[in-house]
Amino acid sequence: MTGETRYRALFLGAGPQMHCGIGQFTRLLQETIEKHEPGSSTTLTLTRSEGSLAEIWRAAGSAQSVVCNFPIVAWKRVIFAPLAALAVGWLLRRKIILIQHEWRGLHWLRRITYIPALLLADTIVMFSPLVQRELADDPLLGWTARKAVLAPLPPNIEAPAGIEDSKLRHRLIAAKADGRLLIGHFGSIYPSKQPNALLEIGAILKQRGLKPLLVYIGSFIRGVDKVEEEFHARARELGIADDVIVSGFVASDHEVFGLFSEIDVFCYPLDEGITARRSSILTCVQSGRPLIVAGPALPEEFDHHPRFKELISRGAVVLVARGSDNEAYADRIATVLKRPPVPLPFDFDGWWKDVAEAVRAQL
Repeated sequence: MTGETRYRALFLGAGPQMHCGIGQFTRLLQETIEKHEPGSSTTLTLTRSEGSLAEIWRAAGSAQSVVCNFPIVAWKRVIFAPLAALAVGWLLRRKIILIQHEWRGLHWLRRITYIPALLLADTIVMFSPLVQRELADDPLLGWTARKAVLAPLPPNIEAPAGIEDSKLRHRLIAAKADGRLLIGHFGSIYPSKQPNALLEIGAILKQRGLKPLLVYIGSFIRGVDKVEEEFHARARELGIADDVIVSGFVASDHEVFGLFSEIDVFCYPLDEGITARRSSILTCVQSGRPLIVAGPALPEEFDHHPRFKELISRGAVVLVARGSDNEAYADRIATVLKRPPVPLPFDFDGWWKDVAEAVRAQL
């Protein structure tokens, strides 16, 4: 360690103007750590126009640790600046803490951009034993998994006290009045969340006469894949193009939960199974609506996350055996609709305190 330091941690971020889950997680984590240890951390904003090398050098020199939730914003926008900050921190002999949410589910081009961060990191904070195993199985970078520690992931969004109306909410209200079954899917839409599998479940329910309306509350991630085109093409093939709504970006949490209030059930037929890194599932659970999802691939997936495990044990999250066919999901949807609601208090601040303590232990 060289030079005097004022802070325990420097958090790299993209500023409040960048509306994305990665940036929101970083902001909430730093705010929670500051709440419990005031004056212990600071932030450095890195955008296309902010974060010169001189600013990076000064900021990294002021802290004992550099914490990076990489990528700090949607990939391809700001890649080199955070890597430069990690390299500067390494040169100044600061502790490098990398927060890593995914691995195998990332496009291979994105994984390449992560390589320098993985190599520079002293500690890699991960949220899922499955993702940790995926990294360990990587033929090139598997050895870096020895630097990984597990932390319990909280949701980025807290259920607000009230809801906000919207044109889409009124459309959902009208659909329910017409006897439609509203099946929700929240969060960014990309291949590893199997959005097309839910289309196939919707087609089965339509054949059964349940009049499903699939409501994707979120937008497609822009990338090199043709996810959106293939999604709509598959909906047309299944004959349910008119039974699908994609909201696009929803600006406020109040509007999000306004839409949630009209959903009957959420469903995530994840091929990898549920993992402890699925923040979108934790957001949905706060609505009080039942959520159906594929069971975990690893029996120890939630051993480090007792709050998530409790959601499953109390029935707020309903598991379908991983590898089940789409008929099984359709059956489970029909079953949960007949049961009474499962009231479950949600201690949002407690969830965030848990992850903040886990990260603070690494600073």
